[in-house]
Amino acid sequence: MKKILFVSLLLITQFCFAQQKADKGYKVKIGEQAPSFSFSLMDGTTINNAMLKGKVTVLQFTASWCGVCRGEMPHLEKEVWQQFKNNDFLLIGIDLKETAEKVEQFKKETGITYPMTIDTDGSLFESFTLPGAGVTRNIVIDKNGKIIFLTRLYEREEFEEMIQVIKKQLQ
Repeated sequence: MKKILFVSLLLITQFCFAQQKADKGYKVKIGEQAPSFSFSLMDGTTINNAMLKGKVTVLQFTASWCGVCRGEMPHLEKEVWQQFKNNDFLLIGIDLKETAEKVEQFKKETGITYPMTIDTDGSLFESFTLPGAGVTRNIVIDKNGKIIFLTRLYEREEFEEMIQVIKKQLQ
């Protein structure tokens, strides 16, 4: 009986891990409308779903303590922001639960120029992710507010695919 219980628990655990890996810790899915949100950028500009209509938008969830984020951000700056910023495109860095001073230093250290906001309580992050999910995420939203691409961590192949999705949307 103990062996059956152990094997059952092992299978359930593997299934749950596989599910989380398959959904990458997101509770949203490609093809769905982005959850409703409203926040202010660090410069005071208000951003919400309605004002993003007509723009391809990337929401990049990050944090200064995240090594993968620090590695990805210069690529986002050079290969995404600098390439597309003059089109109907917006890239917003969303720092998770840090102070404005910390985020300003983080921007300086990573050399990014794209706009940022601070998700002080994590509620914006949690509107897209499952409990316990980690940062280093990019959510690509089309001109109609639909989620069209989701990344987790920084994998070069996935990053290239995201760039192609953005290019196609901007054509």
